[in-house]
Amino acid sequence: MNVYSDYRLGELSLSNRFVMSPMTRSRALAGNVPNPLAAIYYAQRATAGLLITEGTQVSPQGVGYIRTPGMHSAEQVAGWKVVTDAVHKVGGRIFAQLWHVGRVSHPDFHGGALPVGPSAIAAVGEAYTVNGRQTLEAPRALTLAELPDVMEQFRRAAVNAKDAGFDGVELHGANGYLLDQFLRDGANRRTDAYGGSIENRARLALEVTDAVIGVWGPSRVGYKISPYFANLGMSDSAPIETFSYLAKELGSRRIAYLHIAEAVAGQAVAPAGTPRATPILRRLFGRPVIANGGYNLESANAAIASNEVDLVAFGVPFLANPDLTERWRRGAPLNAPQFDLFYAGEERGYTDYPTLEQQVTA
Repeated sequence: MNVYSDYRLGELSLSNRFVMSPMTRSRALAGNVPNPLAAIYYAQRATAGLLITEGTQVSPQGVGYIRTPGMHSAEQVAGWKVVTDAVHKVGGRIFAQLWHVGRVSHPDFHGGALPVGPSAIAAVGEAYTVNGRQTLEAPRALTLAELPDVMEQFRRAAVNAKDAGFDGVELHGANGYLLDQFLRDGANRRTDAYGGSIENRARLALEVTDAVIGVWGPSRVGYKISPYFANLGMSDSAPIETFSYLAKELGSRRIAYLHIAEAVAGQAVAPAGTPRATPILRRLFGRPVIANGGYNLESANAAIASNEVDLVAFGVPFLANPDLTERWRRGAPLNAPQFDLFYAGEERGYTDYPTLEQQVTA
């Protein structure tokens, strides 16, 4: 088995084990409506067995970056329908990543009101708003009475994703955003039923998962985690224990996959001396695992052949190479990514990366 082997993911037959990782591209239009260019962008890369969209806000409350798309208005759903139609027309499969940034936001996005989080603890970093770079402020802690609405935001977004024609959804529980903030004790200092013990801190993530399963069924729902993510002021006193509990609970719900962001085996992990999380969590989850974290073709094939993971997600390589699967199959060189156009440029650095065939023709 290798990354070119086909794979059965729940009810979906995938042509290979390449996954295009979710990547924010900041091309959305007014009202956080997907740009029509996104239909070209995703369809160009649909030779991946599975595409996962950029983070897509479940509500206005979940916004924290300029020009990022949402999944909470009729206009946004219509915009995403153009994307899914384009992907399906060329035989691709695509999941929507549902996202609430929580405290990683700024009052500029909320009419001057504070963003929300599990506790009034500021993330470390800056927000990029229409008014330029802004230092992240301490959020307002969500009340117990507000948490059912957070779950409803995710549930409604899941309904909207189904209406938009997606093949499934991935819950963004990684990289220091809201579900991750509730899970890890460095960001969650609550003393109620959603704080303190690991079971309490995982409660919101699991309730959201259950709500979304109610829309899609478990076989069309994935969940992304990043056990050792340390940016934005994120930390946990016992990451293996924390994420082991979550993995077991998600596995018991029989969701489609667990998407784990962790450096490829052989690279350093943080903190020093901490064991690799992926093999541990795979064993506890007991279901398909997608690996993400600096893999190339060789390391991806090795991880799949050793049965450490089932599929591998690639970010920047897919961003710069719409035909990544074919380039690696032929041993052809890759396009160089244009870093200055990752979050700006409209079609430049977005839909204008040439395929190998175009380069040969030229």
